[in-house]
Amino acid sequence: MPGSAWGRFISRFGVYDLVVIGLIAALGIAAKNVVGPLAHLVTVPLGIPGGALAGGFYMLWLVLARAYTGKIGSSSLAALIQAVIVLATGSFGSHGALTLATYTLPGLACDVAMLFYRKDREGKLLWCTLGGMAANMTGSVASNVAFFRLPALALALMATTAAFSGAAGGAFASGVADKLGKLTGR
Repeated sequence: MPGSAWGRFISRFGVYDLVVIGLIAALGIAAKNVVGPLAHLVTVPLGIPGGALAGGFYMLWLVLARAYTGKIGSSSLAALIQAVIVLATGSFGSHGALTLATYTLPGLACDVAMLFYRKDREGKLLWCTLGGMAANMTGSVASNVAFFRLPALALALMATTAAFSGAAGGAFASGVADKLGKLTGR
């Protein structure tokens, strides 16, 4: 497996990075089980899928994985781990095989949006905000395509809500990454 594409991808991460990414992914799934039902109290009466509003909180974990480790692919790996956890446990948010797409695509979008982010340079807040926006908008649109099929106006409202929520989650992740970096010396 070391010569395979997967082996080359994984070999870019140290053991510490892999453990941190796994913990962040698991925390994200655990938090989703608490925050999701609360968000639905607000969004269901408005006819907006709950993930659009609460998605900023869901996606902050993907942004945190990238911001803290500083490694390209961290968000995608965290998202893939979350998809596998949800599929294996049948927990909140499981939609069968579509779970792989609806969970993994936001991680890819976050990695693309944060492609030029470097841990040792200024601008962490900007990159994390963009990463959160990209992740949440991608997740909301992917869920809409897979499950909801909202009309254009409702989709535009949902995408706008997702952008603002994702930006807030990304900004929060930036602050958390800074605090964790100070605590751990990384």
